[in-house]
Amino acid sequence: MTEKKKEKTAESENPPEEDEKDVNVISIEDLKGHVRFIEKAVSTKEPRYISRVLRGLSSTRKKLNQVVLWRIVSLYFPHGSADKDFLLGFLDEPMETEAVVTMRPRSSRGGGLVPLPEVALYLHLLFVIHLIDSKRNDDTVKCVDALIEKVQSLSSRRSTYELSAKCYFYYGRAYEVVGRLHEIRSFLHSRLRTATLRRDMNGQATLLNLLLRNYLHYNLYDQAFKLHSKTDFPESASNNEWARYLYYLGRIQAIQLDYSSAQRNLLQATRKAPQQSAIGFKQMASKLSVTVQLLLGEIPDRSVFREPCLRKPLQPYLQLVQAVRMGDLSKFGAVVEEYREQFKRDHTYTLILRLHHNVIKTGVRMISLSYSRISLVDVAEKLQLDSPMEAEFIVAKAIKDGVIEATIDHDNGFVQSKENVDIYSTAEPQTAFHQRITFCLELHNQCVKAMRFPPKSYNKDLESVEVRREREQQDLEFAKELAEDDDDGFP
Repeated sequence: MTEKKKEKTAESENPPEEDEKDVNVISIEDLKGHVRFIEKAVSTKEPRYISRVLRGLSSTRKKLNQVVLWRIVSLYFPHGSADKDFLLGFLDEPMETEAVVTMRPRSSRGGGLVPLPEVALYLHLLFVIHLIDSKRNDDTVKCVDALIEKVQSLSSRRSTYELSAKCYFYYGRAYEVVGRLHEIRSFLHSRLRTATLRRDMNGQATLLNLLLRNYLHYNLYDQAFKLHSKTDFPESASNNEWARYLYYLGRIQAIQLDYSSAQRNLLQATRKAPQQSAIGFKQMASKLSVTVQLLLGEIPDRSVFREPCLRKPLQPYLQLVQAVRMGDLSKFGAVVEEYREQFKRDHTYTLILRLHHNVIKTGVRMISLSYSRISLVDVAEKLQLDSPMEAEFIVAKAIKDGVIEATIDHDNGFVQSKENVDIYSTAEPQTAFHQRITFCLELHNQCVKAMRFPPKSYNKDLESVEVRREREQQDLEFAKELAEDDDDGFP
C-alpha cells in the first residue's frame, strides 16, 4: 500500500510544464501527419487526403498555441524564408524551456527545402485560425490578406482547390469580426466567377454562402434572392455547405412570404448540419423554424423545446408559441416587448411582428369552436379590438381565408358558426400525405447522391485486356472445332 501511495505522489508531483510540453509534442506530431497527408494528396492526385485533414481542423485549432506554431513553421520553412519571417512576426519568441522540443521531419520536404505550396497554404491557414481565436483582429486581417494573395497566385493548381475554399471561409470570417464585410463583396464575386469557370465545386459552394451571408448581414434580401436565382449550388458540395446554404435560403424565403419553402429548407438545414456539434447553428435554425411554423398557422412540437441544447435559447419562443396558441393578444404583446432585443439579434423580429394577425386568427378560430353563435361586440371584447366593425372585418377575412366556417348576420350583428365538417371527407388528408411522400422521396434521392464509393471500384469486376483476348481466342478455337465436327458428319 505504501509503494502505491509513493507512486501516486510521484505522479502528482510532475510539474505542469512537463505535461504541457508533452501536449505540444503530440500536437506537433499530429500536424506533421497532416503535412504528410497533404503531400500524399499532391503526389497521388487524390484530394480526399486533403479533405481528411480539413475535416479535423476543428480539433486541430484547439491544439494551436505559440510554441506549436513556432516549431512547425521552423520545421518546414527554410532559414531566411520570407514566408517564415512573416508568419513568425505574429508570434512571441518562445522561452528556452519551450524551445527544447526537438523533431525530425519524416517528410521529404523537411530540412532546408521549400515546402509544397499546399503545405505552405495549410500552415498559413493555421496562423489565421490562431489569430482569430486569440481575438487579435488587426493582425488577423493582415495575415489573411497575405493568405488570399497566396491563394490567388496558386489558383491554377487544382490540388489547392479545397484548401482555397477553406481560406475563403476564414477570409470572410476575419472581415466579419472587424465589421468590414462590404469591402470584400466585389472580390468574392470575382472569385466566384473564376471558381465557376474552372469548375471548382468546393470554392463555388463556399463563395456562394459567403456572398449570401454578406448580403443578409446588411439586410439586402433582394440582392441575395437575385444571386440565388441566377446561380446553381453545386450538388457535390459538403453537408456543412449545404446546411449553410439552405439556412440562408430559408431566411430569404421567410422574408418574401414563401413560408412553406422556407420551412422545408430550414428542416433540411437542421438535418444536414452536424448532430453532435454546431450547436449555435442548430439554435439559430430552430429559432427561425419555430417562427416560420407559427406564420404557417402550425404549432411546433413540444419536444423541440425540451432538447438540452435548445431549452434555454428557445425559452422566449416557447412563451411566444403559448401566446399564439391561446390567441392572447395581451400576452403576445408583452412577450414581444420583453424580448425585443433578443429577437432583433436572432433576425426574427420582423417575422414576429407579422404574427399579430395570426394571433387574431387563432382567437377567432377558438371563439368559433367555443360558440355556435356570438355577437360581434363580444368578439371585439374577447379579441381586445377597438370596435365591433373592426371585429366584423377580421371575422370576414377569416371566413374568406378558410380559417373558420361561419356566416355573419349584419342586421343583428352576430356570427353564426356552421357545423363541423368531417375532415376525412375533404382533400386535406390527401394533401398532408402527399407532402410526407414528397419529403421522403427527396430525402432518398439526396442520400443516394451523397453515397461514397471506393475510388476506381467501378472496373473491379471487369476483365482485363489479356483475359478478354484469351477468352476470345478460346471461343474462336471452340467454334473451329464445332465447324470441323459438322464437316465430319456430312461427307
